[in-house]
Amino acid sequence: MKIFAFNITPIKSNNMKTKQIWANLAVANIQRTNRFYSQLGFQPNSEINSEEMTSFSFGENHFIINFFLKEIIQKNTKTEFIDLTTGIETVFSLSADSRNEVDEWREAIQNAGGKISAEPYEIGQGYTFVFSDPDGHTFNVLYWPGM
Repeated sequence: MKIFAFNITPIKSNNMKTKQIWANLAVANIQRTNRFYSQLGFQPNSEINSEEMTSFSFGENHFIINFFLKEIIQKNTKTEFIDLTTGIETVFSLSADSRNEVDEWREAIQNAGGKISAEPYEIGQGYTFVFSDPDGHTFNVLYWPGM
């Protein structure tokens, strides 16, 4: 499994340098989140797991997604997170090496308790499907020849 990475030349100004980027998402149940992502084989970022948050590493570039209890992240960011039953916050894309691997991901997601939003379908020369985790965070798994 790979997560798409694009070579982007950063704008150099004001000597600001970003060493890392990660995502912080709101969840309703930390234990359920741990079960779901562990069952899919993602690696926990065990140094910072607690009753209020958990963290996983995704892909070969070790993209980190932190999952916080919704009330905690809203308090810490002083903002309201959207209701994922009525909208999407973002779509994370996971790459697959073949159509067969896309189908394997679909089965694994279903077995882990994820919701399949769009069954596997052809898109251009690629093949994809869309799912959400138990809290409604949206992902797609995409096979694209040559990528």
